[in-house]
Amino acid sequence: MYAISMQWSDEAIILGVRRHGESSVIAELMTAGHGRHLGLVRSGRSRAMQPVLQPGNSVEVTWRARLDEHLGEFRVEPQQLRAGRLMEAATSVYGIQALGALLRLLPERDPHPHLYEALAVIVDHLHDPADAGELFVRFELAVLNDLGFGLDLSECAATGSRDELVYVSPKSGRAVSRDAGAPYADRMLAMPEFLSGGQKAADHDSLAAAFRLTAHFLNRHVYEPRGIDASSARDGFVQATLKALRPVPPSAA
Repeated sequence: MYAISMQWSDEAIILGVRRHGESSVIAELMTAGHGRHLGLVRSGRSRAMQPVLQPGNSVEVTWRARLDEHLGEFRVEPQQLRAGRLMEAATSVYGIQALGALLRLLPERDPHPHLYEALAVIVDHLHDPADAGELFVRFELAVLNDLGFGLDLSECAATGSRDELVYVSPKSGRAVSRDAGAPYADRMLAMPEFLSGGQKAADHDSLAAAFRLTAHFLNRHVYEPRGIDASSARDGFVQATLKALRPVPPSAA
């Protein structure tokens, strides 16, 4: 009788590791073609492997197991080691943890190649608060969409207009124009201009509104129904981002 084994190779980004036994670790990766995937890395706690198996690093990985449903083993080769740079800014430290927490909302081994591509872009911009904030919000919207709770921000839910979209309905997740939403303004969520097709770049106030927007729908559709709390890393990322972008008051005369 011949042993049957499963094997594939892919590119991936490290999300985290946990100890397993005296010298090994179980690594959690976001792969390009195989989704979020776990596997055993033998000698993963060695001096050679510890710098490689840090969150945010890009690697080439080969996974092998006797059966597809087994945990399996990873063979990991470094490609781009970002972890040292990611430790230099609070937005990076919290950001990579918060991104991992978002990806854990998705089923393991469920392919999401567009999220992998987005993750690869974001990890290279986490040091810049404005870019990191905007990319993170768009990533949250993409995760919501993949979970089946996508927002429709393209046109007004009441009129079909694509102009002056300044509100989002907290119930339907659809955009609402200024005129249509005016009677209900106190019950609406603000639409950040950078999400409505405007050319204005994200700033402190628009990002604060965007973080409130995505938090509302994540809480309503994901965290509360599952009986779980949002990642504390998200709070850290939001606070670090907004602190870095807070307008500096003019000096007193």
